[in-house]
Amino acid sequence: MGDRLERTWRLIKASTKVLNADGELLVLPILSGIATLLIGGAMVWQAMTTNTIQTGADGEVVATPELYVWLFAFYIVMYFVVIFFNTALVGAAIERLDGGDPTIRSGLALATRRIIPILGYAVVSATVGIVLRVIGERGGLIGRLVAGAVGIAWTVATFLVVPVLAAEGIGPLAAVDRSAALLKQTWGENLIGNSGINLVTGIVAALAMAGGFAGWVLFDNDNAGGVAIMGVAAFVGVGALAFGSALSAVYMAAVYYYAVIGEPPEGFDRDLVRGAFQPKLAASD
Repeated sequence: MGDRLERTWRLIKASTKVLNADGELLVLPILSGIATLLIGGAMVWQAMTTNTIQTGADGEVVATPELYVWLFAFYIVMYFVVIFFNTALVGAAIERLDGGDPTIRSGLALATRRIIPILGYAVVSATVGIVLRVIGERGGLIGRLVAGAVGIAWTVATFLVVPVLAAEGIGPLAAVDRSAALLKQTWGENLIGNSGINLVTGIVAALAMAGGFAGWVLFDNDNAGGVAIMGVAAFVGVGALAFGSALSAVYMAAVYYYAVIGEPPEGFDRDLVRGAFQPKLAASD
């Protein structure tokens, strides 16, 4: 556990060093979050007002054919938004690691040029997501176990898809094959992720929101004070999540750089990047 925490801290420091040169890129994950909330909220509202989402007498959502069609469309839209901004962010990080000077505009321009492959990968991801959901819901315990195992394998195999889309601009299925091939070639088979960045920043965000809620309760008789506390907590929480997304993008770019070039980029030592994945049997996650 101590080694895991030490490695995560080293990752955060190395990624932060790269990000310090392009702090403006933190805007990209914030834009991604805003777009996701607005578009996702609008789609949920539309589904509820048109009775696409129906609940039974027990309060559980009824699985209708219309619901699955809507859910598939929802997955596509959400995946597209997230992948688009991630491509912009990872592409900018790759540009920085190559010695360039990326900007928000250059990152968004890159993602725009890749918009067709991004949409294609969103459809692929949505298809996998909906299939795993159906298997998990209809297959009982065995189905949930199978869906969970396949989901983990898919997540690992597609870890480098976004960097591949950003750097190479190939189609979505070719990008999945390329990602899996790079991982197999560099790290071997039967892998599990080993980062921890999102876990640490997620904990920070959760603690911030918990602190904000506690402050709201303490300021029960002072609405202005409660709103101020919640505002600060929300700012810290969103900032932590955005920072974590940016750090993960830099790290993903570094892993891709290492897989393609064979040497880690400046600021990342070989062991740090090599440890992006490890055999399942040796994993401590």
